[in-house]
Amino acid sequence: MFIQTEATPNPATLKFLPGKPVLPGGTRDYRDAEAAAESPLAQKLFSVPGVSGVFLGQDFITVSKSSAEWQHLKPSILGLIMDHYLSGAPMLLGEKPADAGGEEFFAEGDAEIVTTIKQLLDTRVRPAVAQDGGDITFHGFRDGVVYLNMKGSCAGCPSSTATLKHGIENLLRHFVPEVSEVRAV
Repeated sequence: MFIQTEATPNPATLKFLPGKPVLPGGTRDYRDAEAAAESPLAQKLFSVPGVSGVFLGQDFITVSKSSAEWQHLKPSILGLIMDHYLSGAPMLLGEKPADAGGEEFFAEGDAEIVTTIKQLLDTRVRPAVAQDGGDITFHGFRDGVVYLNMKGSCAGCPSSTATLKHGIENLLRHFVPEVSEVRAV
């Protein structure tokens, strides 16, 4: 098994591509070992000193570090990912809905606007963000403000504010005149 690694715009995050599905149809974002209890692989990755976050994408894993250098962390992470796949262990224990978390919010009269926003995110934003080892999902819409969840390498990335304001906000404002601002939650 060959696992590729890629740098992301966030220097504290590396993207690992095992060449096999990771979490088809969903994503999970873990910020600590306790939150990662449902994923045997994420649990193992948090056992590596210096790992501060694990994001499971459809076909990639991003790992965030707190203090250690990648040259010290990378061999352990690669070994754990390889061992996980070779063992045949499940990615998740039990069944939870994909992206379980806070409820979406928006006014009933804004349903058509929200549908357009979600389509733009799914077709134009999320594929590009996934290439950088992250994900951005819709959280809510109120008074012209779109609220988005940033996950994986996008959470805490130095360039995420620029991406949000200059990229996503401009895109949404262009196609959806009702949008005045985009904010991360």
